[in-house]
Amino acid sequence: MAMQKKRLLIVCMLYSFSFFTPGSFGREAKQEYSATTISDPQIPAEDLELLLKPLTKSELIVEAEAWLQLLKVKVTEISTVEIQMRRKSREIDEKQAQIEQMLVEINRLREGQTALIDRFNVVVTALKNKGGEVEEYEKYAAAVSGLSLDIQEIKDVSAFRIIVWGWLKSSEGGLRWLKNITFFLITLLVFYCLANAAGRIIHKTVSASKKFSDLLKEFFVNATRKTVMLIGFIVALSMLEVQIAPFLAGLGVAGFILGFALQGTLSNFASGLMILIYRPYDVGQIIETAGVTGFVDSMNLVSTTIKTYDNQVVVIPNGEIWGGVITNVTGSDTRRVDMVFGISYSDDISKAVKVLDDIVSKHELILKDPEPVIKLHELADSSVNFVCRPWVKTDDYWNVYWDVTRAVKERFDDEGISIPFPQQDVHLHKTAGGS
Repeated sequence: MAMQKKRLLIVCMLYSFSFFTPGSFGREAKQEYSATTISDPQIPAEDLELLLKPLTKSELIVEAEAWLQLLKVKVTEISTVEIQMRRKSREIDEKQAQIEQMLVEINRLREGQTALIDRFNVVVTALKNKGGEVEEYEKYAAAVSGLSLDIQEIKDVSAFRIIVWGWLKSSEGGLRWLKNITFFLITLLVFYCLANAAGRIIHKTVSASKKFSDLLKEFFVNATRKTVMLIGFIVALSMLEVQIAPFLAGLGVAGFILGFALQGTLSNFASGLMILIYRPYDVGQIIETAGVTGFVDSMNLVSTTIKTYDNQVVVIPNGEIWGGVITNVTGSDTRRVDMVFGISYSDDISKAVKVLDDIVSKHELILKDPEPVIKLHELADSSVNFVCRPWVKTDDYWNVYWDVTRAVKERFDDEGISIPFPQQDVHLHKTAGGS
């Protein structure tokens, strides 16, 4: 009974100080305004936030001091019970029942303390938004929150079980965090479904347009999904009572620092965006760039992967590609096959032209439009050279090149047309007196 009277006296003294003494952190509350929001310490945090919205900075200081005193009262109650419990724990084991009862009381008091801290933080946040100095308030709330009980001083292991089980059953402890984690996971799941749905919608939209390359379509789909998931993650963090504003500010600072550290990567990123927008090549096409020729296997915003004709995998930074010359070998539906065939000076030119024209006109893969070009091109040192330039589908380029080359050799042999090779004539002259 004496202990309860002592606790009640402390509570009354601290409560009275909140109205008749200056602020505990050196701030003098204005006497013309009295705190009103503490009339119901169990007021929901959302309702408290609305009540604080119209108050001025000076009025919020009074409210903050009043809630601070309520919190101090609760902390004092907890400290008093903890001191008594520790004294009991040093006595004989017969006092163990009383210790366990005190632990239950501590759990109850801590639940109330957590609720007060939540509402106190609402007041502090409102004061901060209106220009008030809140650093000391925040430090005090951080200092008195959390468990400070020295479990090693408790002889019975069951005491630890009482504390943990009491926290788990508490509406401001385990149950509260169970709800927060549940909402966190549900939020992530919902945004995951939204990201997939948004990705399908974007894919369906860009697929209907022929203006977008496959690379750009893939970029839009992936960017949409990742953006939705990022927003979902930030929203989910708020379910864990994480302050989003400092988190976003931290992301901005981190992004600024990474921008300097990853300048080369950002250059490749910008080049990747330019490639996606201007579409100099697409997946599956054959290109020549940065000294490499092959099929475009894949691409992201940083690099392009090319498979060479002998199946080597080459990864090229996009900065090197965009900053150099890009030759898209298969960028057009049709290509011209350029070939040169030579005959000797003693062969019949008209006959050679007729043979070449017959070979080209009968090949099923050579296009009729545009018409093939077969002309006498040059009188070389050892041969008379003709150009043979048929047009083909891009996919048939090498098949036509190899077929025509083979057919020309076989037909020239059958028609008695020689294919000369480089040769030199050596002339010997006798000098006077020579043998």
